[in-house]
Amino acid sequence: MKILVINGPNLNLLGLREREIYGNESYEDLLDYIRRTAAELGVEVELFQSNHEGALVDAIQQAYGRVDGIVINPAAYTHTSIAILDALKAVSIPAVEVHLSDVLQREDFRHISYAGMACIKTFSGMGFAGYAAALRFLAERRPS
Repeated sequence: MKILVINGPNLNLLGLREREIYGNESYEDLLDYIRRTAAELGVEVELFQSNHEGALVDAIQQAYGRVDGIVINPAAYTHTSIAILDALKAVSIPAVEVHLSDVLQREDFRHISYAGMACIKTFSGMGFAGYAAALRFLAERRPS
């Protein structure tokens, strides 16, 4: 099983930005955590991050026929990008949305998730553990 993990804008600045919300661990720490979790689950992961909406859409489109699932943290594009929603719907790959912080406990504008409308599950407010939960959820759905 192969899972594409997509991270959106500013996640590359983990450990530097808003530490009271996102903690002190770096983006590299997150990638190491995802790789370890994937190895424990026996799944292959492909990791992608961009600050550009079109690049995220391209990554989703290019996943068609290549991966069995998508874990996506669209970050700020969660609340604004119909293009990401449409891309997820177009490829019909099972997708799980992840957010490090609990977006429902933050500003009102963060309560709407366009990307989430195309996802089969959302994990929010669990920090790095949300990625493990998303990978596990997809791995448990793999065909026997």
